[in-house]
Amino acid sequence: MTPPDPGVNVWRVSSGTGIGFWIHVTPRARRPGVGGVHGDALRVAVAAAPVEGEANAACVRALAEAFGVGRSAVALDPAARGRRKKVTIDGEPGALERRARSLAAVAAGPSGG
Repeated sequence: MTPPDPGVNVWRVSSGTGIGFWIHVTPRARRPGVGGVHGDALRVAVAAAPVEGEANAACVRALAEAFGVGRSAVALDPAARGRRKKVTIDGEPGALERRARSLAAVAAGPSGG
């Protein structure tokens, strides 16, 4: 029996206008970026500290850039606390899902994925 492929768990939002997935945030990262996985979540490393929403705002900016969408297309679950957060991104679901899987396949730096 083969284990399932590791990767980000992506779902289509009920309105059909985008995707949702989990992220694992690393605040105060030396090398900010989006890529790799932590369990079933996409890794997002930001330089900002987790103070007064700074890290969340940096996550939105990083995800918007990584997915090639405007910041207004990226939404973090407002109830999210801690490093694991639910994200939705508005746009063409097929293209966004392919991009999420592509980003998840990227090595997450020296600590691995």
